[in-house]
Amino acid sequence: MSIRLIVGLGNPGPEYEQTRHNAGFWLVDNLAGPVRLAREQRFNALAGKTSIAGSEVWLLEPQTYMNRSGQSVGALARFYKINPDEVLVVHDELDLPPGAAKIKKGGSSGGHNGLKDITAALGTQDYWRLRLGIGHPRTLGLQQPVADFVLHRPRKEEQNLINEALDQSLNVIPLLVQGKFEQAMMELHTGK
Repeated sequence: MSIRLIVGLGNPGPEYEQTRHNAGFWLVDNLAGPVRLAREQRFNALAGKTSIAGSEVWLLEPQTYMNRSGQSVGALARFYKINPDEVLVVHDELDLPPGAAKIKKGGSSGGHNGLKDITAALGTQDYWRLRLGIGHPRTLGLQQPVADFVLHRPRKEEQNLINEALDQSLNVIPLLVQGKFEQAMMELHTGK
């Protein structure tokens, strides 16, 4: 078992580009590098294939709003016969502080509407997640409602920490593509 599809979650449009909710897009944009993600009407997404650790991997950025992300993920996974346990969904995580990143398989959506929709589209919670910490407004001492918080840019110090987590995450993606999940988790979670 290895990862064949990496999905970055976010909202389309320039007004959302730099918002916390688009952390998943940020990682996929970095992974794509010189590969240009193209508009794929049949998946309602930007998609492209790249080579990671010697394997061909699909990169996907749904162009629906966050709460409809499952439409794109389900359509591409069905079309290319990609099993849920071969899917890695990269998303912002309120329950982790900026700078933290964690990998896990399965589990609840934790209130994340993008994950709820993907779970419904795939018919299971048994897919991989790369959770990029953005912090919670209460933990960060802000009075902002969560919905407002995720749709705003991180403060400069938070952005620097998120960028570090993105870099650390990019370093373990080849291990995930090779099916070395335990090693990837150990390296990302402990920094070793």
